[in-house]
Amino acid sequence: MGPPEYPLFPGEPIRYHFLFYFLVGNLEKLGLPPDWALNLPSALGFGGLMIIIYLLGKLLFKSRLTGFLAVILFLFNSSLSSLEFFKSHSIKEIFTNTAFPCFGPWDGQIISAFWTLNIYTNQRHLAPAFFLVLLIIYIILKNKKLALSKILFLAILLGFLPFFHKTALIISGLVLSGLFLLFPKKRSDLFLLAGLAFLFITPQLYYQLAAAGGSISFHPGYLIEPPVTVGKFFTYWWTNLGLSLFFIPLGFFFAPKTAKKLFLAVLPVFLVGYLFQFSPELAANHKFFNFFILIGNLFTASILARLFSKSFPISLIPLLSLIPLTLSGLIDFFAVKNDIFYQIPDAPQNPDILWIKNNTPPDAVFLNSSFLYHPASLAGRKIFAGWPYFTWGVGYNSFARDKLRDSLLNPSDLEKFCQTAINNNLSYLLINKNEKTAEINLPLNKIFFEQNLAKIYENQTSGNLVFSISKPCAYEQ
Repeated sequence: MGPPEYPLFPGEPIRYHFLFYFLVGNLEKLGLPPDWALNLPSALGFGGLMIIIYLLGKLLFKSRLTGFLAVILFLFNSSLSSLEFFKSHSIKEIFTNTAFPCFGPWDGQIISAFWTLNIYTNQRHLAPAFFLVLLIIYIILKNKKLALSKILFLAILLGFLPFFHKTALIISGLVLSGLFLLFPKKRSDLFLLAGLAFLFITPQLYYQLAAAGGSISFHPGYLIEPPVTVGKFFTYWWTNLGLSLFFIPLGFFFAPKTAKKLFLAVLPVFLVGYLFQFSPELAANHKFFNFFILIGNLFTASILARLFSKSFPISLIPLLSLIPLTLSGLIDFFAVKNDIFYQIPDAPQNPDILWIKNNTPPDAVFLNSSFLYHPASLAGRKIFAGWPYFTWGVGYNSFARDKLRDSLLNPSDLEKFCQTAINNNLSYLLINKNEKTAEINLPLNKIFFEQNLAKIYENQTSGNLVFSISKPCAYEQ
């Protein structure tokens, strides 16, 4: 048995941190419906993240209100995207809103898409990963001296991260290094923790180095348009953080000593995300900033809680401040809440998916002429070239694969077609007879396939055709 493969880019070891979706797949295999298998661990991870944010705020600032407000600030971001919303909408339209006012960098705006809850609904493993990191920090800070059992537990949690979420592993390494430097009395515990965690992590790192997924490069500025200046830096983070840009350092100034040390330990997370690029997609660095803001929210919340305890009219300041600190997040929340409901029939309602499940081996690789909601993918089979954004973004050479797929879909020579198919372990071709290629929009030599390959399935309603490649090309998958 070889290493696991990315189902959207078969033929190479998987480079994506797959452990969360491995769990989802096993839950589905144990009998949970697919929606429950995905949504249950997602909800538990997101709920756990909110709980640990509250507990960390309560621990650091000795204030339940700080913990509660930190959760509110997490749910409702403080960016200035509301200003963009009100250029063309009224207040009452907040509750019927269906779109994010700002979705940079893809809509050309400076305010990023990454502060909304959309990142947690799309990246289902992100909230559980952040929960694990914050849980590790919480246990370390809560205990003056860690028992060996707790150190072993934390080491196991760290050991999950390379395959669970690689960025969370980097964040953990940065923060724990900072804690090691800033908390001398905890150094022996942290040193032992690092040693035990290294034993769990090393085999996974060895695998990932063998998979050769991506590289690190120096790229200061993140998404700020070059050349980066002090003015551009301030403008970018003012529009993306709003009042939090001022409340976070203010909260640091008034914070207890332990909280200040944690902030200093987390600060390198922001700096690393700002200075380095870890994948072909620079925007993917948003995870570093999302984590930094989680911690920063604790300090904003501490200032609000401090002001709430004052007498009138000072106690009005936090109430008034909460409006700009959460308004953009409220608008973004309703964009998630009012999102469209799109139903995709699965087997047995979808006969194409059902046929593939019942008549092809689990390790079959399909040559595909489309990729979104592909019947073979929904049946649990691999497709030769998935959506390029997903494959390119994790470090695969999607451009070369796309070019090869294009030539395979428009062949002229059977021997050359078969040799390429054999080299890439292709067993089946799925095309639609009613279109050229729905998403790829490239020439498709249907006559060649009709004349040279064995058509083994046809659906007159959907127009989908399945051809066997392995039989005409005389090889066994």
